[in-house]
Amino acid sequence: MSRVFRGATIVWVVLRYGLDELVLSSFEHPWLRLLARLVSIGRNLEAPRGQRLREALERLGPIFVKFGQVLSTRRDLMPPDIADELALLQDRVPPFDSQISVATIERAFRKPLGEVFISFEREPVASASIAQVHFAVIRDRDGVQRDVAVKVLRPGMLPVIEKDLALMRMMAGWLESLSADGKRLKPREVVAEFDTYLHDELDLMREAANAAQLRRNMEGLDLVLVPEVFWDFCHTEVMVMERMRGVPISQVERLREAGVDIPKLARDGVTIFFTQVFRDGFFHADMHPGNIQVSLDAMTFGRYISLDFGIVGTLTEVDKEYLAQNFTAFFRRDYKRVAELHIESGWVPPETRVNELEAAVRTVCEPYFDRPLKEISLGMVLMRLFQTSRRFNVEIQPQLVLLQKTLLNIEGLGRQLDPDLDLWSTAKPFLEKWMLDQLGPQRLLRELRDQAPHYAKLLPELPRLLHSYLRQEPQTQTQPQLLRELLQAQQRTNRLLQALMYGGVGFVLGLLGLQLYLRFYVF
Repeated sequence: MSRVFRGATIVWVVLRYGLDELVLSSFEHPWLRLLARLVSIGRNLEAPRGQRLREALERLGPIFVKFGQVLSTRRDLMPPDIADELALLQDRVPPFDSQISVATIERAFRKPLGEVFISFEREPVASASIAQVHFAVIRDRDGVQRDVAVKVLRPGMLPVIEKDLALMRMMAGWLESLSADGKRLKPREVVAEFDTYLHDELDLMREAANAAQLRRNMEGLDLVLVPEVFWDFCHTEVMVMERMRGVPISQVERLREAGVDIPKLARDGVTIFFTQVFRDGFFHADMHPGNIQVSLDAMTFGRYISLDFGIVGTLTEVDKEYLAQNFTAFFRRDYKRVAELHIESGWVPPETRVNELEAAVRTVCEPYFDRPLKEISLGMVLMRLFQTSRRFNVEIQPQLVLLQKTLLNIEGLGRQLDPDLDLWSTAKPFLEKWMLDQLGPQRLLRELRDQAPHYAKLLPELPRLLHSYLRQEPQTQTQPQLLRELLQAQQRTNRLLQALMYGGVGFVLGLLGLQLYLRFYVF
């Protein structure tokens, strides 16, 4: 019954803000435009269309707000008036009463606000779909005063999210039952992925842990700043982290006036993304302009500042390897290898013909190479690849949906920063270096290091096992046949050990030779 009420609420909001008229009027067909005028009769739709869309998404709740945030980064797809309004959803969602923030903090810490913070700004500096942020001052463990940002969870979000997810599950079930592509698209699994991410976002302790992990991963890169988390001041509904000072990434002209190298900033963004995905398998998955700033401080000038870590994507080693090989093959235009990888990974049926899939992928991707970012659209490429996937029954991988969303965000940011960015030449060297690390002696050393505890436990047991085996000597003295068999077995063991030793040496030499070949003849 709650799904029916939620569905009715969505329909009412659509009609209340005239979103049906907005969609119909976007088409050029005269009959549809006439229908748009007819449905608007008797309704007050004088507000600008962008404002109506933004207010409708705010009214519908966090899932719809996040959808608007993704659209706000794609100014190449949205009219300017709509994109400008949707940009307000990044950190300018109407805030809730600051007294609620105070009550939430006092309930979490079980003490008055004045005993938690030295000072607290009741006016929020940013407000999003899930939480809002206040500035404050604390005293850390060493007694030093620190400027901090306090993130407070928006009340009443869980019931709204649960209703939306229930509605999405129902629609996923319909799609799976009624559509011929239902099994291939895996709508239930995709909704389950969104369910996990949205519930994780409602736990600020999990977000704090994500921030700490990203900060640790990015320490040696010197390209991005991640705020420090103050664990003594963190609870499920409250998160306290270092206050960061920077300029929002969307204010490109201000950054340019301050002397920031915008093309380098765009290239650094690509490097950060691929590092998080392929090196760490742990990436920021909510990279809209409201969550990204640029430092103008003298010590960290030109570095990114990353904020809001509620949604983080993860990849397994298998996913990383297949993705890296696919990207590398794309950049080299080795479409046959792309087809082979799809078959090897099980993303397409095993009976798929490699040459047919190779030709289809080549047809989609070849027109977009050697072009700057402003002349290509990853969204269009993904759409054409999706159409191709229907022909070859490619199964959608739910664990990669979040990565695809992040890619669209990255493309939108890249277009704002440097439309002339050559995405291919920027990403290709990173991926080639990563692949070389995976194939070279470094990988062997890492594997040996990881298996060292197992070897350390096994090696001390070898003398005992050998002694136990040789204790059969008294019996073999009375049994010459057994003695001969033992000697033969020992000889076979010696030959086996020699073969293993020579094989190990040959393996190491082969790896070194392979690395040299890859370095000088391939890359």
